[in-house]
Amino acid sequence: MRWDVFTWAAVALLLMAAETMAPGAFMLWLGFAAAAVFVGVLLVPGIPVLAQVVAFVVLSFISIQVYRKWFRSREPQSDRPALNRRVAALVGTVATLERAIDNGRGRVQIADAYWDVTGPDLPAGARVRVVAADGMTLVVEAAG
Repeated sequence: MRWDVFTWAAVALLLMAAETMAPGAFMLWLGFAAAAVFVGVLLVPGIPVLAQVVAFVVLSFISIQVYRKWFRSREPQSDRPALNRRVAALVGTVATLERAIDNGRGRVQIADAYWDVTGPDLPAGARVRVVAADGMTLVVEAAG
């Protein structure tokens, strides 16, 4: 067996196996590119090593672009896109001021966490609605 055929087969298998250990569909597409070079080297003997590597790089780029354009865009969208972005998930929440907003700064308690807030001056106990977030500070307005 020729060394180049064996090498590309091994690279393709290793990349596809690496995908199972680090899922994310990136290594899989590199494995497809290596498998395509393997088939090319198997069917057309005598391809220079530099041409094989260039073909692998080009096919890797193309396969990743195909994944990003066709497959990734068709993944279902989450019904809770702010699930792991806690501050963004708080926008729209109505809460009671724990500490009055004085000179534009105050504090609310939402669930089990206390949050610094900015907004118009309001007394403690007033109801406020979270309208935005600035880092870890919530921007609030009086809840009507």
